[in-house]
Amino acid sequence: MSINPAEFRPPVEKDEFITGVGDDPDNRLEAGVLFVGAGPASLAGAIRLSQLLENEPELIESLGEIPIAILEKGKYPGAHLLSGAVVNPMGFKTLFPDMDESEFPFYEKVSGEAVYYLTKKGSFRLPTPPTMHNKGNYVASISKVGEWLGQKAEEAGVMIFNEMAGDKLIIEDGAVKGVKTDDKGLDKDLKPMGNFQPGTDILAKTTVLGEGTTGHLSMALIEHYNLERANPQIYALGVKEIWEVAKPLKQVIHTMGWPLRGSKKYGEFGGSFVYPMGENKVSLGLVVGLDYADSKLSVHDLLQQLKSHPLVSKILEGGKRADNGWGAKTIPEGGYYAIPESLNVPGAVIIGDSAGLVNVPALKGIHYAMMSGIMAAESIFAALKEKKDINAAGALASYDEKLRSSFIWKDLYSVRNMRQAFQGGFLKGFIMAGLMTVTKGLFPGGRFSSHHDYEKELFIGDDPEYPKPDGKLTFDKLTSVYESGNRTRDNQPDHIRILKDVPEALGEAWINMCPAQVYEWDEDEGKKVIRTDPSNCVQCGAITSKGGRLLPPEGGGGPEYKET
Repeated sequence: MSINPAEFRPPVEKDEFITGVGDDPDNRLEAGVLFVGAGPASLAGAIRLSQLLENEPELIESLGEIPIAILEKGKYPGAHLLSGAVVNPMGFKTLFPDMDESEFPFYEKVSGEAVYYLTKKGSFRLPTPPTMHNKGNYVASISKVGEWLGQKAEEAGVMIFNEMAGDKLIIEDGAVKGVKTDDKGLDKDLKPMGNFQPGTDILAKTTVLGEGTTGHLSMALIEHYNLERANPQIYALGVKEIWEVAKPLKQVIHTMGWPLRGSKKYGEFGGSFVYPMGENKVSLGLVVGLDYADSKLSVHDLLQQLKSHPLVSKILEGGKRADNGWGAKTIPEGGYYAIPESLNVPGAVIIGDSAGLVNVPALKGIHYAMMSGIMAAESIFAALKEKKDINAAGALASYDEKLRSSFIWKDLYSVRNMRQAFQGGFLKGFIMAGLMTVTKGLFPGGRFSSHHDYEKELFIGDDPEYPKPDGKLTFDKLTSVYESGNRTRDNQPDHIRILKDVPEALGEAWINMCPAQVYEWDEDEGKKVIRTDPSNCVQCGAITSKGGRLLPPEGGGGPEYKET
């Protein structure tokens, strides 16, 4: 028997996450331009804006005591960032044209690459698709990139407010006025403790939403202004490990096929990556689309299973998982037709992963994120310079115009249907994707429709053959959460909104899906219900995709990634 998660979504009131300016003037902070989220999009945008303002003393003065600020819910820039990652250096070259590439926060330039199709015991090397060529790109740690860009931003005079989560958007008279931050010091029953601090209204002339995947305020803005486009945003979940290895890896590796199943019945789409990180480390990860159907699927456990494959085990042989070497994060995969109808509204713009600017077949999004932040900064600067009323409709429309006329828009349009093509199964998707690649998206043309991940019906499949954790090659979820550096307070309020009384297929899906073991069955008055342990949560965002809603936890909690 299958069930539809859409029928069991928790209630969310219209504009629940929208508020006005608070009554207490002592609980306000003013900034000229406020970036939300210290990821590559916001950091690049803030740095670019500071460069443009460098020789504009009157304009800087008009922005107040804090001309540019970044709001970051993690402990530091990079704490909540996770990606593969192979990076196109375009954004770095744009921001720092006089800097040698060797000074950028990368490990090494890609010197070789291979793509394999895996069976349970074998592998077949495939020609590298044109979309996946990485000549001129670099292997990097996105958390280290965030740390490096954060330092550059602070050197440029940007104020970074760490450990502060954006709780609500401040909107008045149809325009975004800023952000209300989270209350701190509440217990699990929402009662103030001795260290309680109410959230602050951070008011800004312009607000830039660069929260990344499943961004809380970005979703609230899209819902408030009715910006959802023809296709809904869909997501994948990636789980990653970093390994210290005995032998250096000399190429980047991508795989498809096993341990995922290719039948349309299961709806499993994704693949793995293995990237060199210098002479003695590799990053290893598995990414799986969240529109799968089998409640038993666990991306974390599939990654453990993948490590038993001869192709992968040979790379890891004689090595060990690095300290602080595990993490998980969702990735927006909806593509061109899932980008919001408009990326500017009165008083605000959306950038990076919050806007869904990810090229799935190319496995790229970081340079899109950085360039979108740069374009947003240039548009905001021009509007301020021209003394436009930022709160007026269309005042920031030049940002959309820049983006739509850029290489980003062209790239995403050419692969606009590739992810959706795989909804009919792996073989059909592989053939369709090949045709789309050869014709640069011209055939098959049009728009392939898609559905929310939580609209995919679920069934309970057979028990999978996941390996038992041995603490050497394979690891359980709780041990892995510890290696994320998670520091979430045990008695903080539950930031995960779900219905607790749900069908078994949905409860099993949440339990298996979650890489951090947040969900488990419990009993309430003789009834089987889902119980959450929010202190385990690494804020990957998967629950939002699969029928619940991730709300902002207290700022400063969550993972403390160092090298993911």
